[in-house]
Formats: sequence, structure tokens, C-alpha cells
Amino acid sequence: MTEERTVQLEITLSLPDTVAREAEASGLLTAQTLESLIKTEIQRRRTEQFFADTDRLAALPGPVLTEAEIEAEIQAVRAERRNKDAGRR
Repeated sequence: MTEERTVQLEITLSLPDTVAREAEASGLLTAQTLESLIKTEIQRRRTEQFFADTDRLAALPGPVLTEAEIEAEIQAVRAERRNKDAGRR
């Protein structure tokens, strides 16, 4: 796996004194901890968006595809991609 490029950012936070002291004492203000917290929040938001999208899709009018119909569509797309890839060689 290739290593991801790192970007250096300088962030200024305005926190209540007690929150800032507790965060610092708990090690929450280190680069590694902040990176972990941000990654966790990004994933949480992606998951939340995924479920919101699926709710919107479920609310759309029209017939619901069966599992067999979905599998047939997947296989058709895969076959189409294989044919396109074979044509490029």
C-alpha cells in the first residue's frame, strides 16, 4: 500500500479554559489524536449520508427489484465492463 501524502495545517481553536485544560491533560490535542478524531467523524458522516441516501431511495415510487433482478443487473454491468476492457487490448 502506498503512503498517503501529508498536508500540514495550522488550526487555532477557541475553547473555554476548563475544556482546553482537560483536553490537553487527556492528550486530545495531539496531532495523532486529532487525526483519529477527524477520521472517525468523517466515517460517521459518510455512514449517516449513506443511510440518508438509502432512505431517499426506498421512498422513491416504483417497483422494488428482487434480489435476483439486482444480481442480474450486476452481472450485466460486469459483462459490459469485461467486453469494453477486452476491446482496449
